[in-house]
Amino acid sequence: MQIQNLEKFKLPKNFRGKNAFIVQLWWIVQGFFFKNSPQFMYGFRNFLLRMFGAKIGKNVIIRPSVKVTYPWKISIGDSCWIGDDVVLYSLGEIEIGNNVVISQKSYLCAASHDYLKLDFSIFAKKIVINDQVWLATDVFVAPGISIGEGTVVGARSSVYKNLPPNKICMGSPVKIIRNRVGE
Repeated sequence: MQIQNLEKFKLPKNFRGKNAFIVQLWWIVQGFFFKNSPQFMYGFRNFLLRMFGAKIGKNVIIRPSVKVTYPWKISIGDSCWIGDDVVLYSLGEIEIGNNVVISQKSYLCAASHDYLKLDFSIFAKKIVINDQVWLATDVFVAPGISIGEGTVVGARSSVYKNLPPNKICMGSPVKIIRNRVGE
């Protein structure tokens, strides 16, 4: 019984959101200029992302080791920090609110494959990270997830379901631990 035949796989029309030349140009720019820029050149990296269609707010800190698949599918609000080795796998849209921290080695995955279909078809689902969220180190966020305002997701957690606002969550799969109490 054959359950997966990759010869039947086809990328959906306009899945990348730009033509192949722009996609390759971004990967070259990211590989040479973005990732090799000095640590303090946050404005330069934000400029490069904006040049390729990303919506980037004010006072955004993006480290040079961050990887962005398609910047034109990214929106980042004001006063956000995107840490070292974060992957924004933006085959689908990724929307990040204001005052968000995405710590090192976190992976936001806005697409996957339908493993129940013979052709292993690909799909994209928007990720929304609302205002004042903190994703601690090495958090995985699955396609289609929304994380509520003010929520903290603990280190090494895996988020496969939407999370409500103002919670402390952790684990793999993630579980709500308690409320987040601010000043």
